[in-house]
Amino acid sequence: MTVVLGDTPEDTLAAFTARAAADPAVVGLVLSGSRVHEGMPTSRSDYDLHVVLRDRQASAIAELDHFRSGHLDLVVLTLAELRTRGLPEHGEGWSRYAYVHAQVLLDRLDGTIAGILDRKRRPTVEEARAATDGFLDAYVNQTYRSLKSFRDGRDALGHLDAAESVPYALEVLFALHRRVRPYNKFLRWELERHPLGAPAWGADRLLPTVRRILADGDPATQRALFTSIEEAARAAGHDRVLDSWGADLELLRHA
Repeated sequence: MTVVLGDTPEDTLAAFTARAAADPAVVGLVLSGSRVHEGMPTSRSDYDLHVVLRDRQASAIAELDHFRSGHLDLVVLTLAELRTRGLPEHGEGWSRYAYVHAQVLLDRLDGTIAGILDRKRRPTVEEARAATDGFLDAYVNQTYRSLKSFRDGRDALGHLDAAESVPYALEVLFALHRRVRPYNKFLRWELERHPLGAPAWGADRLLPTVRRILADGDPATQRALFTSIEEAARAAGHDRVLDSWGADLELLRHA
């Protein structure tokens, strides 16, 4: 099966969605990516479309899973796969953000597709707590390794560990607020359009902090970030994870 490309991405999307809607095996069409983030699309942006097929019903459209062009990027999955994709039990947590701002273009199941998306948009209290605990421990571990290397005169290695701590720090911050961490491309957009609340996590403060840590691993910047995260994590009841590090936390608080 092939996708016929139109003169513009919009033409290609319109032609494909009409074709998909005519297939009785297709029960849903979900749009994600830059096109659902106001202000983010550029002249080179394609359309990220998820095509949902009825369980146990064959369709030639299944052959188009992972189809990519300058106009259209397709993910084809069954209804059962859509229900779990991106959730903790699925094992591909990285895919969850694709659904946070996704838009339903077709739902033949009387709101079922929309309901599945709503389940993905925000972690449950239990999911957020488990994610915070896991990522917080990883963040402390990576920051501790970094600051030990800086202390011992191994600045280049400390810088490398500092850079690896940043993804964990971002995961912690969003999990603390029961939010799905955005893809890096949408980090500024998310912080500006949907702030995390505290001034320390605003785009004008958090992003320069992240850039400085990525640039050279500056120990003082790492310690300032850790102090803010520790305060927020303890306020949210994650003392057990932090206290398990005992006296080692002193290195993260003081030079």
